[in-house]
Amino acid sequence: MPRNRSIVLLSVGHACVDVYQGAVASLVPFFVAERAYTYAAASGIVLAASLLSSVAQPAFGALTDRRAIPWLLPVSTVLGGLGVALSGLSGSYALTLLFVAVSGIGVAAYHPESARVARLAGQGSHSAMGWFSFGGNVGFAVAPLLVTAVVATGGLRFSPLLVVPAVVGSVLCLPVLRALERTRSSGPGAGTGAATGSDDKVSFVKLSLAVVCRSIAFIGLSTFISFYARQRTGGGTTAGSAALFVLYLGGAAGTVLGSRLANRWERVAVVRMSYLITVGAVAGTVFAPGPVIYLFIALTSVGLYAPFSLQVTLAQDYLPSRVGTAGGITLGLTVSIGGLVSPLIGSIADATSLQTALTPLILMPALSWLLFRTLPEPATPKHLGAPVPVAAPAPGGPLE
Repeated sequence: MPRNRSIVLLSVGHACVDVYQGAVASLVPFFVAERAYTYAAASGIVLAASLLSSVAQPAFGALTDRRAIPWLLPVSTVLGGLGVALSGLSGSYALTLLFVAVSGIGVAAYHPESARVARLAGQGSHSAMGWFSFGGNVGFAVAPLLVTAVVATGGLRFSPLLVVPAVVGSVLCLPVLRALERTRSSGPGAGTGAATGSDDKVSFVKLSLAVVCRSIAFIGLSTFISFYARQRTGGGTTAGSAALFVLYLGGAAGTVLGSRLANRWERVAVVRMSYLITVGAVAGTVFAPGPVIYLFIALTSVGLYAPFSLQVTLAQDYLPSRVGTAGGITLGLTVSIGGLVSPLIGSIADATSLQTALTPLILMPALSWLLFRTLPEPATPKHLGAPVPVAAPAPGGPLE
């Protein structure tokens, strides 16, 4: 299987998983409309999807560092979709929390192993990891459109239709896993993804803290940007869905841009620049009046996601002996731990206003920038284990 085809399949599969992370935030306005939830109660749904995912992510990462578990990809994909699909069927708040928590566990199980497989398939290429991450961002971008198309048509009772991407994603990853299995059976240690080099735990911890700050900013905005855009523009549900779509689509563009810039400059330098620009973009999102808010939402999204795939490869290079843990924390935790702060933001919004509640998010990319100012550019390990069988790519191919 050519390398480009492997990455494309993995990228589409990643989109089919991350559509469910975007779907949780996209469902919140419909839960509020049909079930009269408060801001705090609605953000609790995001918390339920994030809490178990945040706790389980490092555990799954440590597990995949011990042994390859490729079957986790299709199984976790189906689990992530099933939880979201069932969340709209019961009016019970407790059952809704349970179902989105099940989805969060599926997402947690997917990311560490998928990051390891993508590293193998891409042979350590920044661009390949960028395209793999791009798939997840596309899934986020499609989520509000998919949820609106399904739920706005027939209400939350139509939510079982949302399981379709999970079925597609679980099937698409199978050819890549079969190729990986053939490589693993070709000799001792083949296809494990092990890399040589010493761990830089201090830098990894600093990077992880920067990822946490980024996550708080992004999840905080994604949870409430629909409501806020409607307030600032005077529009209805469509105006809110459009804001969420811009936030997610800008992330897809930012991921590809970041990986391209990393081919010209050091990754750490690119990430620093991105976070510095994002400080102003988030401020514009919070304070800009009227439709101009969409411009700042797009800039915020690009700025927050340009570091996305670069943080994954940086983490794997800081922690070369534990690429599963590194990938699980930076690729998965980045879209889960921010949900832990969402109820606090919702409570502040209920007590004051959404603008007041969102204003502290301006500090988050500033803190990430400060943390990255202390980080060195690591050397990329030379040995990544035997990759998934690939054909020689054409010069100048899209994933070079």
